[in-house]
Amino acid sequence: MNSNIDFEYLQEELLDELNNILEFWSSQAVDGQFGGFVGRINHFGEVKPQASKGAVLNTRLLWTFSAAYNLIGSEKLSRLADRAFDYLITYFWDKENGGLIWEVDHLGQALNTRKQAYAQGFGIYAFSEYYRATGNAESLEYAKKLYQLLESNYLDKKDGGYIEALDVNWNPMEDMRLSEKDANYPKSMNTHLHILEPYTNLYRVWPNEQLKSSILHLIDVFQQHIIDQETGHFNLFFEMDWTCKSTLVSYGHDIEGAWLIHEAAIETGDEQVIAGAQKSALLLVDSTLKDGRDADGSLFYEKEGNHTDTDKHWWPQAEAMVGAMDAWQISGAEKYLAEVKQVWTFIKENMIDYENGEWFGRVNKNGEPYETEDKAGFWKCPYHNTRAMIEMMNRINAVLN
Repeated sequence: MNSNIDFEYLQEELLDELNNILEFWSSQAVDGQFGGFVGRINHFGEVKPQASKGAVLNTRLLWTFSAAYNLIGSEKLSRLADRAFDYLITYFWDKENGGLIWEVDHLGQALNTRKQAYAQGFGIYAFSEYYRATGNAESLEYAKKLYQLLESNYLDKKDGGYIEALDVNWNPMEDMRLSEKDANYPKSMNTHLHILEPYTNLYRVWPNEQLKSSILHLIDVFQQHIIDQETGHFNLFFEMDWTCKSTLVSYGHDIEGAWLIHEAAIETGDEQVIAGAQKSALLLVDSTLKDGRDADGSLFYEKEGNHTDTDKHWWPQAEAMVGAMDAWQISGAEKYLAEVKQVWTFIKENMIDYENGEWFGRVNKNGEPYETEDKAGFWKCPYHNTRAMIEMMNRINAVLN
């Protein structure tokens, strides 16, 4: 075992930070006025009660409280998970057609009824985790329904993979983008990653053979089409036939995808698939650390051509910890443990907001936070950092035992 990293001390620090994150979301984000959770809290911790509420934030809240309850077992977390579940099925679930809509207003009235494959995936992730935490059979049924909806409406039976979005009635859409900053193509790395991840989680509680073959199909899509074997990075956007339409590199997704693909492979139990996933995981992690890492161990945001966006967003730092830990567990190479230690130090010194709680959304190259970034919002959720703490603690437990 590496002498430079005190796993027991690190575990204590991770648990402390997990509790801090959970305290922020349980004390600041509960919407006592309109139900569920507030849609936006700004950089200074000010709640914006009229903000709209997104499917991404709300599914991730359900996943977070459920996963944390699985680890810690506090009744408070169980109640918060119940609250998140009730709000999702009351306001986001389409009672007529099934599936999750994209956005509601602060009163819970539908604002945007489009059905992103990404949101259906996070629904599976959340409902399956809530079932793991509570044994709520209804939640497992919702997860299975979403799986069937993705397979019947989004799966491309000709070229493989899944399309991005459909309208409320499952009809095609011109604009399929996940967000305004994305390119408008029918397939993306991001959506496939966040279908693979929930399918893996669902398989843990519902070891269905069709679901297993879906997971194997997704891993193959990554190996054949999404991982660029020459650069060691993900390609991001594609035509239906997998013609690549992007040159952008997303460092956070590379290092997140590395461990998520490996995790999925492990769940299938297929030794050949696991070996291939381990090889790809190391390729992705090595390329990210070579290309997207600052001297202090933090990750830059992205690169387009010769231009690197040197801002440090909260979520790639969280994913870098887990990705590096996974690479160490695969290879035993000490350099990855050094990276775990360094990026955690960066997080403690630069990303955690000790005054207003949670993590800064983004800091610049000098570690100075952008005050325009939210603490809670459509995309600023407790899932990346909560999951990193939980993943790291579980992995350290495995090492210590």
